[in-house]
Amino acid sequence: MVQIITRWLIITVAILLASRFVPGIHVDKLSTALIAAGVLGLINVFIRPIFILLTLPLTILTLGLFYFCINALMLKLVAYFVSGFEVTSFFAAFLGSLIISLVSWLANSFITTHKIVRTDDPGYIDLKKGDDGKWR
Repeated sequence: MVQIITRWLIITVAILLASRFVPGIHVDKLSTALIAAGVLGLINVFIRPIFILLTLPLTILTLGLFYFCINALMLKLVAYFVSGFEVTSFFAAFLGSLIISLVSWLANSFITTHKIVRTDDPGYIDLKKGDDGKWR
């Protein structure tokens, strides 16, 4: 639960930063940014996977660059649903989504921990590379 709230606050800060640096994005107040972050999270969970699946051939054709356009469309969709959060153009949504993605990626890389689990299970096999290059 703490991770969800932390990520929500990170996205809120990212939206506020995007509104500060991108001229076409406007946020009325902090509560609007909190609501926009929540709506963006819900849209990313439920709607974005459908868009990614439907546009997969185009994403493959553009070598993944169309994925950024999907993020911009999701940001425009959030602006449609949240009053007080305004995105004036697709270019502003594109730049805003880049800033939001970069800030959230950077912040999440500091709060996420990766654990290596070692078990005492006799069925667990841990392979090691030998001097001859073979795995044992």
